[in-house]
Amino acid sequence: MTASKSHTSNNAEPLDVLVIGAGISGINAAYHLQTELPDYRFAVLEARDNIGGTWDLFRYPGIRSDSDLYTFGFTWYKWNRSNPIAEGGDILAYLDDAMTTHRLKDYFLFNHRVVSLDWAENQWTAQVQHGDQDLQFRSRYIILATGYYDYNQPLPTTIPGLDDFSGQIIHPQFWPEDFDYTDKRIVVIGSGATAITLIPKLAEKAEKVTMLQRSPTYVIALRNRAVQSWFARLLPKSILYYYRRLSALIRGQLFFNFCRAFPNAARSLFERITLPRLPLGIPLNPHFKPKYNPWDQRLCVCPDGDFFKALGSRKAAIETDTIASVTKIGIQLNSGTHLPADVLVTATGLKLQIGGAINISVNGSPLSLSDKHIWNGAMLQDLPNASLVLGYVNASWTLGADAAMGLTCRVLKYMQRNGYTAVVPGVEGEQEKMLDSQRRPFLDLNSTYLTRAQDALPKASALRPWVSRTNYFADLFYAWFGGWDGLRFA
Repeated sequence: MTASKSHTSNNAEPLDVLVIGAGISGINAAYHLQTELPDYRFAVLEARDNIGGTWDLFRYPGIRSDSDLYTFGFTWYKWNRSNPIAEGGDILAYLDDAMTTHRLKDYFLFNHRVVSLDWAENQWTAQVQHGDQDLQFRSRYIILATGYYDYNQPLPTTIPGLDDFSGQIIHPQFWPEDFDYTDKRIVVIGSGATAITLIPKLAEKAEKVTMLQRSPTYVIALRNRAVQSWFARLLPKSILYYYRRLSALIRGQLFFNFCRAFPNAARSLFERITLPRLPLGIPLNPHFKPKYNPWDQRLCVCPDGDFFKALGSRKAAIETDTIASVTKIGIQLNSGTHLPADVLVTATGLKLQIGGAINISVNGSPLSLSDKHIWNGAMLQDLPNASLVLGYVNASWTLGADAAMGLTCRVLKYMQRNGYTAVVPGVEGEQEKMLDSQRRPFLDLNSTYLTRAQDALPKASALRPWVSRTNYFADLFYAWFGGWDGLRFA
């Protein structure tokens, strides 16, 4: 069954599932629905004019994954290239190939922005804008595959004197098309993954590019080609991909656990790895000696050490300092240094937003997602017949999206077998106070953009089933075998 214009009619038969968002999560949801629930009628609505979500929105130079494609790619469509870390264009091509191969494209409707969702009489009604048309979709179940970034606004930041700058100011989220930075003096403000990605690419053509960071981050260089070990060469090609995927999964989880359990040893390890890569004249302290422990924030990856190579070329530089004021021709630092610039890039973070800013109501009463507890990282308290598909912040996003869809399909099959028409996570009596007493961050890292967004995110507890994304293997086990504690079926 394909998506069609007939679904917009108020009198049309409701869909079984309406998926909102055509990024990685939405594409993955479409595949699982088509494969595991082949009799279901579903459609995928996307506000933009293309698939890809973040990978279509962000167009800054060199944009790439910071997770390996063996785990960032789909389980059902192999990443068949030799580079585990891929640029945005290659990822978009991969997504398009996956949809074409599995015949998913007919389910997708673009330029359909969901404005509101209302639950009444055991179904959802979605008010949708399509150009100058106001459309309506009805569905028994909703999957919010909207990611967690605000596509319209970056993270607000205060930089003194920024309005006085006479050159060009760019936020990476809104990179100008065909912007020519040849022979420009560029200062990139920020030290996260976006800045680490931008520096090597900008250094190829710019006169000078400087990364200005208030505090450093952990940067790890990874070889960006598949390792052909003697063991790997013995495996058939059909098995080699799964070996690499499982190896990346286990190594990543073990390394995360090691960093959290033995932070001092992890710090020492990073210093030993980083020191040999630093060009002469660039010290470890203060530029590469963070104040926080490894994996308290997400690690920054540079494939084949391209960030360190850019510093070694002397076309890139790094400054660790605070801004006294932006001047007409650059940035004055509190240390007394002045950084001349033609272009300022404010890579200061992204604003988080859960649920795509859609107005949601249940039986006519508005529902605020930030007031609700998450159920097993996939459903929300008091939100009937709906799944929230989110990935990990400490591993590949797609792993979390896959675990969420495994659990969602299992819930839908259970409802179908038992004749239920509705399911809603609920917290009973004093349980709310107990969960709040065991509250944990919804996204368990302390990066600035995450900590500033905590009050706008759903609530999470240390007590299952009211937990957010924790561990891929644990989440996958629960998706397959977990019970229904906390759910009410009707």
